[in-house]
Amino acid sequence: MNVRRSAAALAASAVLCAGAAPAALAAPATPSPSAPPVVPSGLYGKNDPTYDGVWRQSIALLAQHTVGVKPAKEAVAWLAGQQCANGGFASFRADASAACGEQTVYDTNATAVAVQALKALGGQDAAAKKGADWLKSVQNEDGGWAYVPGSPSEASSTAVVISALAAAGEKPAEVRSKAGKSAYDGLLAFRLPCSAEPATDRGAFAYQPVDGKLLANADATAAATLAALGKGIVVAPAAKDTPAGTECTDGAAPEAAAEAAAGHLAAALKKDGHLTAVAPGADQPAPDTGNTADAVLALVAAGHKQSAAGAVEWLKGNSADWAKGSPAALGTLVLVAHATGTDPKAFGGADLVTALNATGPAPQAAAGSATDEPAKQDDDGGEGSGGQGVWWMIAVGAAAGMGIGILLSGRRKKNQL
Repeated sequence: MNVRRSAAALAASAVLCAGAAPAALAAPATPSPSAPPVVPSGLYGKNDPTYDGVWRQSIALLAQHTVGVKPAKEAVAWLAGQQCANGGFASFRADASAACGEQTVYDTNATAVAVQALKALGGQDAAAKKGADWLKSVQNEDGGWAYVPGSPSEASSTAVVISALAAAGEKPAEVRSKAGKSAYDGLLAFRLPCSAEPATDRGAFAYQPVDGKLLANADATAAATLAALGKGIVVAPAAKDTPAGTECTDGAAPEAAAEAAAGHLAAALKKDGHLTAVAPGADQPAPDTGNTADAVLALVAAGHKQSAAGAVEWLKGNSADWAKGSPAALGTLVLVAHATGTDPKAFGGADLVTALNATGPAPQAAAGSATDEPAKQDDDGGEGSGGQGVWWMIAVGAAAGMGIGILLSGRRKKNQL
């Protein structure tokens, strides 16, 4: 889900250069980096929304709704107002009053998560259906989707779209391209077989082939697990709870692929309690907080909460810097807490709900103390090495000027793990 985007400029350029439609490349759809757009009052977060405005707004609204917070009307109106007449969304439109046209760079990921948010909030069914219909209209012949329509399919975008279609009431197995390929045909094409080497990669999903070879990718695997189960970003606590299996089967059913992918994620988490990734420009792997959160959601969705327990504890103590001031990151942690039955107001000493509410317009209503106006804090506190507790109180402030540099969700990253 998650959740997890690479540095905005790097990610956007990588996706576009990977094969964006000529119309998308012909004219820039965003302002110059030297003059970032003004952050609208209805939008959550204070950093430049050029590459993640719709995404972070949708995650924030989904998280609030999940814990009983009624989002501000202006926040919902902002998201709905970003939709183009054809049903699709760009990553962000500074002037939503202007009609979308040939220069609009559509974003399947933003559209997919917006569909889920609009569907969940209620009263937006028409907009959600319009978005789902647009997603179906830009399906590639192989059954999959690209981040930018017209580009080659990749697993992460295909998975996010499938999750959105399922949340909107569609049956992904029946969503077929003009060539007759189903959405699941498109997704399973990126699955590593059970004969893959090294053995630790078996059951995983690749983002896209690299020189004709599929390489295991954590973001793609977590997203594909949810999609293969026909589930969206909001994961309810599972009725069953068993450890993830270690056997890998090459069955054609999406459920079999989901189980094998969950086994891969569980094994990857077992070593350190979290996933790792090599960031652009680095030569050593570092903890990958966003994909760790996504892996937790995927494992719970597959009925393997036990296999995610260690990662949840790691997130409680190590997600501070990653989530500080970020509505998308905070929202994802709220969804993790919801899925695992953890109190989001006491997540490793953090009140996620209050911190999330503080990043945007005050909600209309909330469950419990979340309706209270959060106290403003001066950003002069320190952070311990574990990042627990104290920074969350700092983050409760207006969060003006705060940016995390790395945007939530590897939906836009291609680091091969």
